[in-house]
Amino acid sequence: MSRQLHPAQPQNVRRWVVWSLFALILAMAPAVFNSNLSVTLLSQMGIAIIACLSYNILFGQGGMLSFGHAVYSGLGAFLSIHALNRAAEGSLPIPVSLIPVVGGLAGLAFAMLFGYTTTRKAGTAFAMITLGMGELVFAIALMFTGFFGGESGIAGNRVVGEPFLGISFGPPIQVYYLIAVYTFVCVALMFAFTGTPLGRMLNAVRDNPERVEFIGHNPQMVRYLAFMISGFFAGVAGGLGALNFEIVTAEVLGAARSGGYLLFTFLGGATVFFGPIIGAVLMVLASVLLSELTKAWLLYLGLIFLFMVMVAPGGLAGLIMMNLRVARLGRLREIWVAYLALGSAALVALSGAGAMVEMTYHLQLDAALGDTVQYLGMELHPSALASWFGAAFVALTGLGIFELTRRPFSRQWAMLQTEIEQEIQRRGDE
Repeated sequence: MSRQLHPAQPQNVRRWVVWSLFALILAMAPAVFNSNLSVTLLSQMGIAIIACLSYNILFGQGGMLSFGHAVYSGLGAFLSIHALNRAAEGSLPIPVSLIPVVGGLAGLAFAMLFGYTTTRKAGTAFAMITLGMGELVFAIALMFTGFFGGESGIAGNRVVGEPFLGISFGPPIQVYYLIAVYTFVCVALMFAFTGTPLGRMLNAVRDNPERVEFIGHNPQMVRYLAFMISGFFAGVAGGLGALNFEIVTAEVLGAARSGGYLLFTFLGGATVFFGPIIGAVLMVLASVLLSELTKAWLLYLGLIFLFMVMVAPGGLAGLIMMNLRVARLGRLREIWVAYLALGSAALVALSGAGAMVEMTYHLQLDAALGDTVQYLGMELHPSALASWFGAAFVALTGLGIFELTRRPFSRQWAMLQTEIEQEIQRRGDE
Protein backbone atom coordinates (compact mmCIF):
# COMPACT_ATOMS: atom_id res chain seq x y z
CA MET A 1 0.00 0.00 0.00
CA SER A 2 1.61 3.25 -1.13
CA ARG A 3 1.93 6.08 1.34
CA GLN A 4 -0.12 9.12 0.40
CA LEU A 5 1.76 12.44 0.61
CA HIS A 6 -0.09 15.48 1.84
CA PRO A 7 0.90 19.02 0.93
CA ALA A 8 2.07 21.30 3.73
CA GLN A 9 -0.73 22.93 5.59
CA PRO A 10 -0.99 26.74 5.24
CA GLN A 11 -0.94 27.07 9.03
CA ASN A 12 2.44 25.31 9.20
CA VAL A 13 3.81 27.53 6.42
CA ARG A 14 2.72 30.63 8.31
CA ARG A 15 4.41 29.38 11.44
CA TRP A 16 7.66 28.78 9.59
CA VAL A 17 7.48 32.31 8.21
CA VAL A 18 6.73 33.84 11.61
CA TRP A 19 9.53 31.98 13.39
CA SER A 20 11.98 32.78 10.63
CA LEU A 21 11.10 36.47 10.87
CA PHE A 22 11.49 36.33 14.64
CA ALA A 23 14.96 34.81 14.30
CA LEU A 24 15.87 37.36 11.64
CA ILE A 25 14.76 40.25 13.85
CA LEU A 26 16.85 38.94 16.75
CA ALA A 27 19.87 38.53 14.49
CA MET A 28 19.63 41.85 12.64
CA ALA A 29 18.41 44.16 15.41
CA PRO A 30 21.95 45.23 16.48
CA ALA A 31 22.77 46.11 12.87
CA VAL A 32 19.84 48.53 12.78
CA PHE A 33 20.15 49.83 16.36
CA ASN A 34 23.91 49.79 16.73
CA SER A 35 24.61 52.30 19.49
CA ASN A 36 25.77 51.10 22.91
CA LEU A 37 22.49 52.21 24.49
CA SER A 38 20.49 50.38 21.83
CA VAL A 39 22.41 47.12 22.33
CA THR A 40 21.88 47.41 26.09
CA LEU A 41 18.15 47.96 25.60
CA LEU A 42 17.90 45.05 23.17
CA SER A 43 19.61 42.77 25.71
CA GLN A 44 17.19 43.82 28.42
CA MET A 45 14.26 43.27 26.06
CA GLY A 46 15.37 39.70 25.40
CA ILE A 47 15.57 39.01 29.12
CA ALA A 48 12.20 40.65 29.74
CA ILE A 49 10.57 38.61 26.95
CA ILE A 50 11.56 35.35 28.65
CA ALA A 51 10.46 36.63 32.07
CA CYS A 52 7.05 37.92 30.90
CA LEU A 53 6.31 34.79 28.87
CA SER A 54 7.22 32.64 31.86
CA TYR A 55 4.84 34.71 33.98
CA ASN A 56 2.12 34.28 31.38
CA ILE A 57 2.29 30.51 31.80
CA LEU A 58 0.78 31.19 35.21
CA PHE A 59 -1.37 34.23 34.48
CA GLY A 60 -2.63 33.90 30.93
CA GLN A 61 -2.60 30.15 30.41
CA GLY A 62 -3.31 28.99 33.94
CA GLY A 63 -5.37 31.85 35.37
CA MET A 64 -3.02 32.10 38.36
CA LEU A 65 -2.52 35.71 39.45
CA SER A 66 0.93 35.72 41.03
CA PHE A 67 2.41 38.66 42.96
CA GLY A 68 5.72 36.93 43.64
CA HIS A 69 7.10 35.81 40.29
CA ALA A 70 10.30 37.81 40.84
CA VAL A 71 11.25 35.29 43.54
CA TYR A 72 12.16 32.71 40.90
CA SER A 73 13.88 35.03 38.44
CA GLY A 74 15.69 36.71 41.35
CA LEU A 75 16.86 33.53 43.05
CA GLY A 76 17.93 32.22 39.65
CA ALA A 77 19.98 35.40 39.23
CA PHE A 78 21.66 34.99 42.63
CA LEU A 79 22.55 31.34 42.00
CA SER A 80 23.85 32.29 38.57
CA ILE A 81 26.12 35.06 39.86
CA HIS A 82 27.53 32.71 42.50
CA ALA A 83 28.10 30.05 39.81
CA LEU A 84 29.83 32.68 37.67
CA ASN A 85 32.15 33.58 40.55
CA ARG A 86 32.92 29.92 41.24
CA ALA A 87 33.68 29.43 37.54
CA ALA A 88 36.05 32.43 37.64
CA GLU A 89 37.84 30.88 40.63
CA GLY A 90 38.16 27.56 38.83
CA SER A 91 36.14 25.59 41.39
CA LEU A 92 33.17 25.09 39.04
CA PRO A 93 34.02 23.81 35.55
CA ILE A 94 31.18 25.39 33.58
CA PRO A 95 31.29 27.67 30.53
CA VAL A 96 29.79 31.14 30.81
CA SER A 97 27.27 30.33 28.09
CA LEU A 98 25.62 27.74 30.38
CA ILE A 99 25.34 30.00 33.42
CA PRO A 100 21.68 30.86 32.54
CA VAL A 101 20.89 27.13 32.69
CA VAL A 102 22.11 27.20 36.30
CA GLY A 103 19.62 30.00 36.90
CA GLY A 104 16.88 27.97 35.26
CA LEU A 105 17.60 24.94 37.42
CA ALA A 106 17.62 27.17 40.50
CA GLY A 107 14.26 28.64 39.51
CA LEU A 108 12.92 25.13 38.94
CA ALA A 109 14.19 23.95 42.34
CA PHE A 110 12.66 26.85 44.26
CA ALA A 111 9.42 26.58 42.30
CA MET A 112 9.33 22.90 43.25
CA LEU A 113 9.94 23.85 46.88
CA PHE A 114 7.49 26.74 47.19
CA GLY A 115 5.02 25.73 44.52
CA TYR A 116 3.61 22.65 46.21
CA THR A 117 2.20 24.81 49.00
CA THR A 118 1.39 27.78 46.78
CA THR A 119 -0.63 25.87 44.19
CA ARG A 120 -2.79 24.08 46.74
CA LYS A 121 -5.03 27.13 46.54
CA ALA A 122 -6.40 29.03 43.57
CA GLY A 123 -7.85 32.46 42.90
CA THR A 124 -7.46 35.12 45.56
CA ALA A 125 -5.86 32.74 48.05
CA PHE A 126 -3.15 31.85 45.52
CA ALA A 127 -2.45 35.52 44.84
CA MET A 128 -2.13 36.32 48.55
CA ILE A 129 0.18 33.35 49.18
CA THR A 130 2.48 34.41 46.34
CA LEU A 131 2.53 37.96 47.69
CA GLY A 132 3.48 36.70 51.15
CA MET A 133 6.09 34.37 49.71
CA GLY A 134 7.63 37.21 47.74
CA GLU A 135 7.84 39.50 50.76
CA LEU A 136 9.28 36.67 52.86
CA VAL A 137 12.07 35.95 50.40
CA PHE A 138 12.83 39.66 49.98
CA ALA A 139 13.12 40.07 53.76
CA ILE A 140 15.40 37.02 53.98
CA ALA A 141 17.62 38.50 51.26
CA LEU A 142 18.29 41.55 53.43
CA MET A 143 19.02 39.38 56.48
CA PHE A 144 21.45 36.80 55.04
CA THR A 145 24.10 39.10 53.66
CA GLY A 146 26.63 36.30 53.20
CA PHE A 147 24.68 34.84 50.29
CA PHE A 148 22.68 37.83 49.06
CA GLY A 149 25.26 40.54 49.69
CA GLY A 150 22.95 42.87 51.59
CA GLU A 151 22.01 46.15 49.95
CA SER A 152 25.15 46.18 47.78
CA GLY A 153 24.40 42.77 46.27
CA ILE A 154 26.81 40.30 44.67
CA ALA A 155 29.06 41.34 41.77
CA GLY A 156 30.80 39.14 39.21
CA ASN A 157 32.86 39.15 36.05
CA ARG A 158 31.52 37.39 32.97
CA VAL A 159 34.92 37.29 31.25
CA VAL A 160 36.15 33.90 32.44
CA GLY A 161 39.10 31.97 31.02
CA GLU A 162 40.49 32.24 27.50
CA PRO A 163 38.28 33.44 24.64
CA PHE A 164 36.74 30.67 22.52
CA LEU A 165 36.81 31.54 18.81
CA GLY A 166 37.24 35.15 19.82
CA ILE A 167 34.18 35.09 22.10
CA SER A 168 34.91 36.30 25.62
CA PHE A 169 31.47 37.79 26.43
CA GLY A 170 33.24 40.99 27.35
CA PRO A 171 31.74 43.20 24.59
CA PRO A 172 28.00 43.89 25.07
CA ILE A 173 27.25 42.73 21.51
CA GLN A 174 28.49 39.22 22.32
CA VAL A 175 26.27 39.13 25.42
CA TYR A 176 23.35 40.29 23.30
CA TYR A 177 23.70 37.42 20.86
CA LEU A 178 23.91 34.95 23.74
CA ILE A 179 20.70 36.46 25.13
CA ALA A 180 19.15 36.33 21.64
CA VAL A 181 19.86 32.61 21.32
CA TYR A 182 18.35 31.90 24.74
CA THR A 183 15.38 34.13 23.89
CA PHE A 184 14.61 32.29 20.67
CA VAL A 185 14.98 28.84 22.24
CA CYS A 186 12.95 29.71 25.34
CA VAL A 187 10.17 31.39 23.35
CA ALA A 188 9.99 28.35 21.05
CA LEU A 189 9.86 25.96 24.01
CA MET A 190 7.15 27.96 25.78
CA PHE A 191 5.13 28.12 22.57
CA ALA A 192 5.51 24.36 22.17
CA PHE A 193 4.31 23.94 25.76
CA THR A 194 0.99 25.59 24.88
CA GLY A 195 0.25 22.72 22.49
CA THR A 196 1.18 19.87 24.82
CA PRO A 197 -1.45 17.88 26.73
CA LEU A 198 -0.25 19.56 29.94
CA GLY A 199 -0.60 22.99 28.36
CA ARG A 200 -4.12 22.20 27.16
CA MET A 201 -5.02 20.78 30.54
CA LEU A 202 -3.70 23.97 32.17
CA ASN A 203 -6.14 25.96 30.03
CA ALA A 204 -8.92 23.64 31.14
CA VAL A 205 -7.98 24.14 34.80
CA ARG A 206 -8.11 27.88 34.23
CA ASP A 207 -11.56 27.73 32.67
CA ASN A 208 -13.27 24.97 34.67
CA PRO A 209 -11.27 23.20 37.40
CA GLU A 210 -14.33 21.32 38.61
CA ARG A 211 -14.83 19.69 35.21
CA VAL A 212 -11.12 18.76 35.09
CA GLU A 213 -11.39 17.08 38.46
CA PHE A 214 -14.57 15.33 37.37
CA ILE A 215 -12.82 13.66 34.41
CA GLY A 216 -10.10 12.29 36.68
CA HIS A 217 -7.30 14.87 36.71
CA ASN A 218 -5.89 16.71 39.71
CA PRO A 219 -6.09 20.49 39.14
CA GLN A 220 -3.56 21.16 41.89
CA MET A 221 -1.00 18.88 40.26
CA VAL A 222 -1.56 20.54 36.88
CA ARG A 223 -0.99 23.95 38.47
CA TYR A 224 2.07 22.64 40.30
CA LEU A 225 3.71 21.26 37.15
CA ALA A 226 3.02 24.49 35.27
CA PHE A 227 4.39 26.45 38.23
CA MET A 228 7.68 24.55 38.04
CA ILE A 229 7.96 25.07 34.28
CA SER A 230 7.30 28.77 34.76
CA GLY A 231 9.92 28.90 37.52
CA PHE A 232 12.52 27.31 35.24
CA PHE A 233 12.13 29.89 32.49
CA ALA A 234 12.00 32.71 35.04
CA GLY A 235 15.31 31.43 36.42
CA VAL A 236 16.81 31.45 32.92
CA ALA A 237 15.80 35.10 32.60
CA GLY A 238 17.40 35.81 35.96
CA GLY A 239 20.63 34.08 34.92
CA LEU A 240 20.78 36.12 31.73
CA GLY A 241 20.24 39.26 33.77
CA ALA A 242 23.14 38.33 36.04
CA LEU A 243 25.42 37.94 33.02
CA ASN A 244 24.21 41.13 31.42
CA PHE A 245 24.62 43.41 34.45
CA GLU A 246 27.35 41.45 36.29
CA ILE A 247 25.70 42.35 39.59
CA VAL A 248 22.61 41.08 41.41
CA THR A 249 20.94 42.97 44.27
CA ALA A 250 17.93 42.28 46.46
CA GLU A 251 15.89 44.57 44.24
CA VAL A 252 15.44 41.70 41.75
CA LEU A 253 13.38 39.87 44.39
CA GLY A 254 11.15 42.81 45.29
CA ALA A 255 7.43 43.33 44.81
CA ALA A 256 8.10 46.09 42.27
CA ARG A 257 9.72 43.59 39.91
CA SER A 258 6.83 41.12 40.31
CA GLY A 259 4.35 43.94 39.78
CA GLY A 260 6.17 44.93 36.61
CA TYR A 261 5.81 41.42 35.21
CA LEU A 262 2.09 41.48 35.96
CA LEU A 263 1.43 44.97 34.65
CA PHE A 264 3.27 44.67 31.36
CA THR A 265 2.12 41.12 30.66
CA PHE A 266 -1.44 42.41 30.99
CA LEU A 267 -0.75 45.49 28.87
CA GLY A 268 0.79 43.36 26.13
CA GLY A 269 -2.08 40.90 26.22
CA ALA A 270 -2.18 37.79 28.36
CA THR A 271 -4.74 36.01 26.17
CA VAL A 272 -2.47 35.91 23.08
CA PHE A 273 0.91 34.16 23.08
CA PHE A 274 2.85 37.08 21.59
CA GLY A 275 1.17 39.59 23.92
CA PRO A 276 3.79 39.32 26.70
CA ILE A 277 6.49 39.92 24.08
CA ILE A 278 4.93 43.30 23.33
CA GLY A 279 4.61 43.93 27.06
CA ALA A 280 8.26 43.07 27.65
CA VAL A 281 9.40 45.57 25.02
CA LEU A 282 7.18 48.24 26.60
CA MET A 283 8.53 47.39 30.06
CA VAL A 284 12.11 48.12 29.02
CA LEU A 285 11.18 51.27 27.10
CA ALA A 286 9.13 52.59 30.02
CA SER A 287 11.63 51.79 32.77
CA VAL A 288 14.68 53.04 30.85
CA LEU A 289 13.56 55.70 28.36
CA LEU A 290 10.27 57.04 29.72
CA SER A 291 11.71 57.35 33.22
CA GLU A 292 14.45 59.58 31.78
CA LEU A 293 11.97 61.85 30.02
CA THR A 294 9.68 62.62 32.94
CA LYS A 295 9.45 62.11 36.67
CA ALA A 296 5.74 61.41 36.29
CA TRP A 297 6.26 58.24 34.28
CA LEU A 298 4.74 56.00 36.94
CA LEU A 299 1.61 58.16 36.97
CA TYR A 300 1.30 57.88 33.19
CA LEU A 301 1.88 54.16 33.40
CA GLY A 302 -0.81 53.73 36.03
CA LEU A 303 -3.32 55.72 33.97
CA ILE A 304 -2.54 53.65 30.88
CA PHE A 305 -3.06 50.47 32.89
CA LEU A 306 -6.44 51.68 34.18
CA PHE A 307 -7.48 52.64 30.66
CA MET A 308 -6.54 49.25 29.25
CA VAL A 309 -8.35 47.40 32.06
CA MET A 310 -11.56 49.31 31.37
CA VAL A 311 -11.43 49.58 27.57
CA ALA A 312 -9.25 46.74 26.26
CA PRO A 313 -8.83 43.92 28.81
CA GLY A 314 -7.30 41.79 26.06
CA GLY A 315 -4.29 44.11 25.96
CA LEU A 316 -2.52 45.43 22.88
CA ALA A 317 -2.30 41.95 21.36
CA GLY A 318 -6.05 41.56 21.74
CA LEU A 319 -6.61 44.84 19.89
CA ILE A 320 -4.24 43.73 17.14
CA MET A 321 -6.01 40.39 16.71
CA MET A 322 -9.43 42.06 16.59
CA ASN A 323 -8.32 44.43 13.84
CA LEU A 324 -6.54 41.66 11.94
CA ARG A 325 -9.83 39.81 11.78
CA VAL A 326 -11.49 42.93 10.40
CA ALA A 327 -8.67 43.37 7.87
CA ARG A 328 -8.81 39.74 6.71
CA LEU A 329 -12.44 40.26 5.71
CA GLY A 330 -11.63 43.52 3.93
CA ARG A 331 -13.61 45.75 6.29
CA LEU A 332 -10.79 47.81 7.80
CA ARG A 333 -11.17 50.54 5.19
CA GLU A 334 -14.59 51.34 6.63
CA ILE A 335 -13.23 52.45 10.00
CA TRP A 336 -9.72 53.81 9.34
CA VAL A 337 -11.02 57.39 9.11
CA ALA A 338 -12.72 56.99 12.50
CA TYR A 339 -9.47 55.57 13.91
CA LEU A 340 -7.57 58.59 12.62
CA ALA A 341 -10.10 60.99 14.17
CA LEU A 342 -10.08 59.16 17.50
CA GLY A 343 -6.29 59.06 17.59
CA SER A 344 -5.94 62.75 16.78
CA ALA A 345 -8.49 63.77 19.42
CA ALA A 346 -6.82 61.52 21.99
CA LEU A 347 -3.40 63.06 21.29
CA VAL A 348 -4.82 66.57 21.74
CA ALA A 349 -6.48 65.62 25.04
CA LEU A 350 -3.38 63.82 26.32
CA SER A 351 -1.09 66.70 25.42
CA GLY A 352 -3.18 69.10 27.47
CA ALA A 353 -3.49 66.70 30.42
CA GLY A 354 0.24 65.98 30.25
CA ALA A 355 1.03 69.68 30.43
CA MET A 356 -0.96 69.97 33.66
CA VAL A 357 0.75 66.91 35.12
CA GLU A 358 4.22 68.22 34.27
CA MET A 359 3.46 71.63 35.79
CA THR A 360 2.14 69.99 38.95
CA TYR A 361 5.26 67.87 39.31
CA HIS A 362 7.46 70.91 38.70
CA LEU A 363 5.74 72.89 41.47
CA GLN A 364 6.01 69.99 43.91
CA LEU A 365 9.50 68.68 43.12
CA ASP A 366 11.48 71.09 40.95
CA ALA A 367 10.31 74.55 41.95
CA ALA A 368 13.87 75.49 42.96
CA LEU A 369 15.10 74.87 39.40
CA GLY A 370 13.22 77.78 37.90
CA ASP A 371 9.80 79.05 36.86
CA THR A 372 9.58 77.35 33.47
CA VAL A 373 8.95 73.82 32.20
CA GLN A 374 9.97 72.56 28.76
CA TYR A 375 7.13 70.46 27.34
CA LEU A 376 6.78 69.29 23.73
CA GLY A 377 8.99 72.12 22.51
CA MET A 378 7.00 74.72 24.44
CA GLU A 379 7.87 76.73 27.52
CA LEU A 380 5.24 76.55 30.24
CA HIS A 381 5.04 78.75 33.32
CA PRO A 382 3.52 76.76 36.21
CA SER A 383 3.12 79.90 38.31
CA ALA A 384 1.11 81.67 35.59
CA LEU A 385 -2.64 81.18 35.31
CA ALA A 386 -2.52 81.44 31.53
CA SER A 387 -0.47 78.23 31.23
CA TRP A 388 -2.99 76.31 33.34
CA PHE A 389 -5.93 77.76 31.43
CA GLY A 390 -4.35 76.90 28.08
CA ALA A 391 -3.51 73.33 29.13
CA ALA A 392 -7.03 72.77 30.52
CA PHE A 393 -8.59 74.22 27.36
CA VAL A 394 -6.56 71.90 25.11
CA ALA A 395 -7.35 68.87 27.28
CA LEU A 396 -11.09 69.55 27.44
CA THR A 397 -11.30 70.36 23.73
CA GLY A 398 -9.57 67.13 22.82
CA LEU A 399 -11.73 65.18 25.24
CA GLY A 400 -14.91 66.68 23.80
CA ILE A 401 -13.91 65.88 20.21
CA PHE A 402 -12.93 62.37 21.28
CA GLU A 403 -16.32 61.76 22.90
CA LEU A 404 -18.22 63.14 19.89
CA THR A 405 -16.20 60.83 17.64
CA ARG A 406 -16.41 57.81 19.93
CA ARG A 407 -20.20 57.53 20.02
CA PRO A 408 -20.80 56.98 16.28
CA PHE A 409 -17.66 54.82 16.12
CA SER A 410 -19.01 52.54 18.89
CA ARG A 411 -22.23 52.03 16.95
CA GLN A 412 -20.31 51.41 13.71
CA TRP A 413 -17.95 48.96 15.44
CA ALA A 414 -20.84 47.01 16.99
CA MET A 415 -22.60 46.71 13.62
CA LEU A 416 -19.34 45.69 11.95
CA GLN A 417 -18.68 42.94 14.48
CA THR A 418 -22.21 41.60 14.04
CA GLU A 419 -21.78 41.49 10.27
CA ILE A 420 -18.39 39.80 10.61
CA GLU A 421 -19.84 37.12 12.87
CA GLN A 422 -22.61 36.49 10.37
CA GLU A 423 -20.09 36.31 7.52
CA ILE A 424 -17.89 33.83 9.43
CA GLN A 425 -20.93 31.69 10.23
CA ARG A 426 -22.06 31.79 6.60
CA ARG A 427 -18.63 30.67 5.37
CA GLY A 428 -18.60 27.88 7.94
CA ASP A 429 -21.98 26.60 6.73
CA GLU A 430 -20.87 26.45 3.10
